[in-house]
Amino acid sequence: MGIQLMVIASLFIAASNYCMRRSIDSGGSSKAFLMIQLFLVFLVAILLNPVRTGEYAWSSCMAYFGLAGGVVLAVMMIFLGKALEKGPPGLTFAALNASTVMPMVLMVMLFGAPFGYLYTLTNGLGSLLVVIGLFWAGWEAARSEKKMQWASFVMGAFLLHVIFLVFMQWRALFINFPGENGLFLSFDVDDAKSQWFMPMVFCAAALIQIVVYLATQKRLPNRSETIYGVIGGIANGIGTFFMIWSTEVSSPLEHAMIFPIFAVTIILCCNVWGQWLYKEKVNWLANGCCLLGILVGTLDWKVLLG
Repeated sequence: MGIQLMVIASLFIAASNYCMRRSIDSGGSSKAFLMIQLFLVFLVAILLNPVRTGEYAWSSCMAYFGLAGGVVLAVMMIFLGKALEKGPPGLTFAALNASTVMPMVLMVMLFGAPFGYLYTLTNGLGSLLVVIGLFWAGWEAARSEKKMQWASFVMGAFLLHVIFLVFMQWRALFINFPGENGLFLSFDVDDAKSQWFMPMVFCAAALIQIVVYLATQKRLPNRSETIYGVIGGIANGIGTFFMIWSTEVSSPLEHAMIFPIFAVTIILCCNVWGQWLYKEKVNWLANGCCLLGILVGTLDWKVLLG
């Protein structure tokens, strides 16, 4: 059941990505869309975490930690929005989701084997395939000056997404290794499990987007921006719900597969609507290289092979 739920989650996230592109095409900006979407996701995060679990205990330290993660997320979304305004949507989202294989490298460098982070040959092979696929897919798209600007924004979003994913995994260490996770920080396990962590992540991201929008646009969002922002925010919130549900009910075998399947499904969906609706020239061989890299680099082969 975990795999089916994660596929549903990825379809909703892909729909949210499509809404972001449609908001830009309607004459609006990514700033208005992100402001509305992230505020709605913040509300959904409150419903999914403290309200759903009934755990309202407040932890100031984890709240501040969540706010820091939200700043990274907000800046990443700004880069993503600029990339969508200047280049092909399918390849943009493919590059963003391909970053899922990279956090393992940093976690190994920062924490290593004592905390359960080992970098295997398959991890390295997967990362290499992703890098090859991204360079291959983006080579033709980045030839003109405008596309070079797009490539720089995509790279910025890619790197910031890696940092954000590392941040999320770092938080997991506070739960599994309380008081021993190094890097000058330690949290009590009860603090680390605070249900306010994710709401504070999206709170910070939403507040930054509101400030950016008010400082740069100085107008109310138009009708299309509002509609697509609301739909995109709801879709993203529903996708987040199914993602969390999937992690809760998946078996050990499914747990080894759900996140690779999540990333692969989003990439496929975004490339399909990019080619179908925007006549984007999708390099399916290069994307296939990325997809193979994600599967090779993130699947838990020990679990899969018994």
